[in-house]
Amino acid sequence: MESFALHSLSTTPSFSHHPSRLSLLRRISSRSPPPTISLPSLRSHSVQPLTFPLLKPIPRLSTTRITAAPRDDIPPPPSPPSEPPSSQPPQGAKLLPLILSLSVGLILRFAVPLPEGLTPQGWQLLSIFLSTIAGLVLSPLPVGAWAFMGLTASIVTKTLSFSAAFSAFTSEVIWLIVISFFFARGFVKTGLGDRIATYFVKWLGKSTLGLSYGLTISEALIAPAMPSTTARAGGIFLPIIKSLSLSAGSKPGDSSSRKLGSYLIQNQFQCAGNSSALFLTAAAQNLLCLKLAEELGVVIANPWVSWFKAASLPAIISLLCTPLILYKLYPPETKDTPEAPGIAALKLKEMGPVTKNEWIMVGTMLLAVTLWICGESLGIPSVVAAMIGLSILLLLGVLNWDDCLSEKSAWDTLAWFAVLVGMAGQLTNLGVVSWMSDCVAKVLQSLSLSWPAAFGLLQAAYFFIHYLFASQTGHVGALFSAFLAMNIAAGVPGVLAALALAYNTNLFGALTHYSSGQAAVYYGAGYVDLPDVFKIGFVMATINAIIWGVVGTFWWKFLGLY
Repeated sequence: MESFALHSLSTTPSFSHHPSRLSLLRRISSRSPPPTISLPSLRSHSVQPLTFPLLKPIPRLSTTRITAAPRDDIPPPPSPPSEPPSSQPPQGAKLLPLILSLSVGLILRFAVPLPEGLTPQGWQLLSIFLSTIAGLVLSPLPVGAWAFMGLTASIVTKTLSFSAAFSAFTSEVIWLIVISFFFARGFVKTGLGDRIATYFVKWLGKSTLGLSYGLTISEALIAPAMPSTTARAGGIFLPIIKSLSLSAGSKPGDSSSRKLGSYLIQNQFQCAGNSSALFLTAAAQNLLCLKLAEELGVVIANPWVSWFKAASLPAIISLLCTPLILYKLYPPETKDTPEAPGIAALKLKEMGPVTKNEWIMVGTMLLAVTLWICGESLGIPSVVAAMIGLSILLLLGVLNWDDCLSEKSAWDTLAWFAVLVGMAGQLTNLGVVSWMSDCVAKVLQSLSLSWPAAFGLLQAAYFFIHYLFASQTGHVGALFSAFLAMNIAAGVPGVLAALALAYNTNLFGALTHYSSGQAAVYYGAGYVDLPDVFKIGFVMATINAIIWGVVGTFWWKFLGLY
């Protein structure tokens, strides 16, 4: 109110620039002395005299606004305190990352001679693609905006036609990814994911180790229908973990974090990669990997079942071992959590009975997963099964169209995934990928490496180079096609190489605090120190590599992948 009153007084119009009105005022003021009135102080409750001319009413002048002329003996009313200008974040591209990203492509295009065996069109597209990838890593603009810039550059330079540049926007895999994001929103909106996780806490949560297994199993069950590890982490599991930790006196940012919260965070973080690797639809990057493999001629029949069969044994063993290994390597101070089942039971009571929308969500996801498994024999592609499921959710009101429109991550993914897939496909068509793979194959042959040795070397390089990336999908877009081509050139069976690279794409998501979306979510909770993230990340990456390498060697041989 104080600032409003001051503003009202300070904005009273002056007559210093209106001579005609001022003369009228003087004639009126000369007829009678101006009375005075007292007003309360604007800054205290005491009354201070403030005098100014008060005009007598003037008949028939009510439509004319007349105020007193300023007098020398009256101090001007104080001006309202000036507010500092609001600081806005800088707009547009970040200058240094922009220069570096553009330099990568420009140097390749104009400073490096055209290699023998490549066309100028292919070399130019490679330079645009590398600048796009550099921008995804350095982030001069948001990912979708930068990908659109690369797409525009490919058209403006006449490297690609408009139809060729936008060809991937009709990809079935891209739209399956988009619809999967809407399914994830349905899990969060209905509360179904939260309910499933809470039930497992109630059943297995009497000890810290049992609690970790309950959370791990619940994520593995939710994963095939919720294809975003970030959404699972931030929307379901982190709130549950924080609630349980605080109830046990484990607070973020101080010494009590090691009681319970640190262990549960690390366990969920490390297990998320194996949950995502277990199912094709558990992470968006899985679908992108298969699409890029198709561009290189590696087609996996009945992909949902084939993916699950190949991943099942090593992933399940890793999921069962991870909580126990972390329990020894990074032990919680609190070993027993007898209050956790009670907390979960109370939360379930507050949730009430399973709602109609939750039952619809369960039925829809069972239908979608069934069609993903049996769709090939029924002639129903995976994307059509997803479309049927989304249509059911929209028709029955579980989701509305505003929910879909507000799912920004889905539309952003559509934009930049499609750009990367389109460019990668055109690089293959123009012979760039085969040229690169032939160059690597010659180097590997000069080292006299067998294909198993080359396979292990390339997989390790693909895995640990992720220390340079802050996005799993960005890593896939930048390197998956090239590494798959190298594997094939070295004699590695195509399906084996494609699946192994795709599984690694999920497993390296727990290397660092920036290696994936869920990494940022869990680290941001404040329960884990940064050195512990790097240490546990490297140790568990090594353990996962051993489990997947040893178990996978025998299991994949049994399945006939090599």
